[in-house]
Amino acid sequence: MKNLFTKVFTMLSLAVLAGTGAVYAQDDNEPVVHYGEENVPEYVLPDALLCHDGSRVTSIKEWEEKRRPEIMEYFSALEYGRTRQEKINTRYEIISENKKALGGKATMQQVRFVFSNGQCERQAVALIFIPNYSTGKVPVMLTYNFNGNHSTINDESIVFTPNQSLVWGPDDENWQRGGQNRRFPYEKIIARGYAVMTMCYHDIYPDENGAEMLDNSIISLFPDYKQHAQWADSWGSIGAWAWGYSRMMDYLETQQWANTKQVAVMGHSRQGKAALWAGAQDQRFSVVISNDSGCSGAALSKRVTGENIAVITQRFPWWFCSTYQFFANREDALPFDQHELIACIAPRPVYVASAQEDDWADQHGEFLGAAMAESVYNLYGLKGLGTTTMPGIHEPIMHHVGYHIRAGVHDVTDYDWERYMDFCDKHYR
Repeated sequence: MKNLFTKVFTMLSLAVLAGTGAVYAQDDNEPVVHYGEENVPEYVLPDALLCHDGSRVTSIKEWEEKRRPEIMEYFSALEYGRTRQEKINTRYEIISENKKALGGKATMQQVRFVFSNGQCERQAVALIFIPNYSTGKVPVMLTYNFNGNHSTINDESIVFTPNQSLVWGPDDENWQRGGQNRRFPYEKIIARGYAVMTMCYHDIYPDENGAEMLDNSIISLFPDYKQHAQWADSWGSIGAWAWGYSRMMDYLETQQWANTKQVAVMGHSRQGKAALWAGAQDQRFSVVISNDSGCSGAALSKRVTGENIAVITQRFPWWFCSTYQFFANREDALPFDQHELIACIAPRPVYVASAQEDDWADQHGEFLGAAMAESVYNLYGLKGLGTTTMPGIHEPIMHHVGYHIRAGVHDVTDYDWERYMDFCDKHYR
């Protein structure tokens, strides 16, 4: 049931949207983007432990039963939209298995997921590498890829999936095998004793031409999805991608080799946003990792630095519920901020990472998003980052909340993966 404050904000948002058209573009101009601490406006962050009725959380019970649901309601109603709860039947089909992958170090599997509502189906394909020399169940790093499973390794046996033809033409460079293998150091991950599972995010919701792809997404399997899509709090593609992360987790729960108590969900960029949202909703993920997730991910929105709500809702309106557009150029009106999303992952470990040259993602804002979740981790007797002073390049902080900023640009590198596995080692072993 929607809380009163949600109804008020929803009605206000719709009124503004109806009255002004595109709230993110004044006089049809492009939204303004600011960089640098000198341009950060004065702002007041919402207190994660201050309830809507003015009372303060003093116990884990109050957090879990009262305040945390209030915060989750904000994100469901005003940013990512409400995740549909109807059950979608899923079956799994083994496409291939190679027990001598990576020079015999791993078993490679391709698994087709067939999602069905009884009338129509949508398909997705997972690519999995499992260490051959581990004894017992193994921990798993779970992540999406952007350009197809075939892009993560140069292997002719990797199948293409149907949705990829919806977003790329026949001559697109994204059909290249191994084109993004730099982001998937499979041998290093396997050597550390981790399995890795990936899937192309286009399989869940094709990220091209926005709402035009709704009929080809998993959202189309839910009852009355077109009617729901008109609602102010209807979920967008970030919500769908988060749902997809959970369906990958469902599959791992059917596998004897997987230690389902040790599954880390990791996302880069827009998938870092989805990983945080998935981690907040699905407590089966034991570690949650955000890589360069920026605006509407780990970065504080009220800083209005780098990519901001006006920009992101203009360029990618289908990522969010329509209510979120109300806060374009109105970040000061946000009754929540991204540190509270990270706080909702507590008491499970969470890691946030930035890149030195990734000003678009507001590196300082990403750090502060992680740092300001501290009060909730402290409630559980756990240490957050333990500082509000941003560390230097390649000086990671690893407590129950972790953070690093590395040299380089917006990407996923071997350095990132090594730190994520260090963090998981710390909490798993």
